[in-house]
Amino acid sequence: QVQLIESGGGAVQAGGSLRLSCAASGRTFSVYYMGWFRQAPGKEREFVARMYWSDGSTVYADSVKGRFTISGDNAKNTVFLQLNSLKPEDTAAYYCAAAPAGRSYEYWGQGTQVTVSS
Repeated sequence: QVQLIESGGGAVQAGGSLRLSCAASGRTFSVYYMGWFRQAPGKEREFVARMYWSDGSTVYADSVKGRFTISGDNAKNTVFLQLNSLKPEDTAAYYCAAAPAGRSYEYWGQGTQVTVSS
């Protein structure tokens, strides 16, 4: 089992920035990649970004490319999501997730709320 705990959410004005953190514990050696997702009220959960622990390569959703940056600290088993140039449409609960090699996301955090006002 892998436990994930997110932090860093909050309320900001449009154009502002936030940094989300996701600390992993437990069988972290089994994690192959980690990702961030978000879900706004009344909408389906959507992919935001992911990072592969092996080489640090990253993938982003088109909607956040150039504004959000995913990074990680292997020593601390923590992944970050830097959110810049925030827009009201970025308002959502943001979730961290982890996936073992060859499998889809199996572990999820409890979520952290990001609210962007215009």
